[in-house]
Amino acid sequence: MKVDLHPKEGLLFNAFLVMFVIHVTQTGVGIVGLPRVVFLKSGHDGWISVLLAGIATGIVLWLMILMLRQYKNADLYGIQVDVFGNFIGKALGVLYMLYLTSTFFVIVMNYIEIVQAWVFPDMPTWMLSASLIFLTVYAVLGGIRVVVGISFLSFLATIWLIFILAVPLKYSDPTHIFPIWNTSYKNILMGIYKTSFSIIGFEMILFIYPYIKEKKKALLYSEIGNLYTTILFTIITFVAMIFFSEESLKRTIWPVLSMFKIVRLPNLERFEFIAVSFWMLIILPNLCAYLWAASKGFSRLFNIKQKKGIYILAFLSWGGTFFIKARYQMNLTTDYVGIIGFYAAFCYPILLSVIVLIKKWWGRRKHANAQNG
Repeated sequence: MKVDLHPKEGLLFNAFLVMFVIHVTQTGVGIVGLPRVVFLKSGHDGWISVLLAGIATGIVLWLMILMLRQYKNADLYGIQVDVFGNFIGKALGVLYMLYLTSTFFVIVMNYIEIVQAWVFPDMPTWMLSASLIFLTVYAVLGGIRVVVGISFLSFLATIWLIFILAVPLKYSDPTHIFPIWNTSYKNILMGIYKTSFSIIGFEMILFIYPYIKEKKKALLYSEIGNLYTTILFTIITFVAMIFFSEESLKRTIWPVLSMFKIVRLPNLERFEFIAVSFWMLIILPNLCAYLWAASKGFSRLFNIKQKKGIYILAFLSWGGTFFIKARYQMNLTTDYVGIIGFYAAFCYPILLSVIVLIKKWWGRRKHANAQNG
């Protein structure tokens, strides 16, 4: 297996699009319940945990790109084979494929749960999942440029939703946020940990990096994308905490969608229906990116065409929807995948980056000694 990729010129895309890919893959179904999840751990200081989680993500992103720059054109699959050898590297690649597929599955199921709870309570899960997965497969078959294009269009089509927060802000009580920094450091850290479940997605840089034209600009645009996500998540969490009372926020499963319920437009009383529908445009880039990255492992690790991998993973994900029949099962699955995501997106890349940097430094030192000798 070759460590470096050599994509055709027609598959490359401009570096500025990376900020849209990073942002939209971080913003998915997790954000609708983020304020409640963080509040249960960090209390009124939950918005601080979200802000610090975004800063930590920026540091991890920097390490990832520093690692990628040690190679000419490698992705995570190639780097693991180079560092750990063919057998262990491919085994780790398979594990990462399982993580990516599991995340894809959880996003599908969580969005379906929202649709069934808010819009179509009687529509069967298999029908909704089949429609969503079919749409994702159709997009991913177009290749990486289509995935990136969908990310860009998703950002443009949904950016207006942030301005809707002005409505619940009118009815909020700023005193709910006080006293500030009244939570222990342990609870702040737990809030950061819980936020990491919602902010993952930035690890896509490990797979799309070889397809970026101006690689020197990848770090700048990745950090801009993460910065926007951090600001957005912090604002949403802050507004939710001053809008809801303490007990109300604890009981509200999807606080972001619940805030949309008070929005009233002419000839449209249930604005949350529009929000839930538009949320599909938010999660679609997530689904496309995760399915593309997971299926890429087939061609990189096993010399199987990526198209076959797309069909296999899509069918397995759709089949998995038949085994989730109760909310507690979905909660357990989401929690487990979230824990795995914390280690796969935060901890493991840090460790791998350190190993790669040490290995490359040692290799350069040996090369220099050999030349001097």
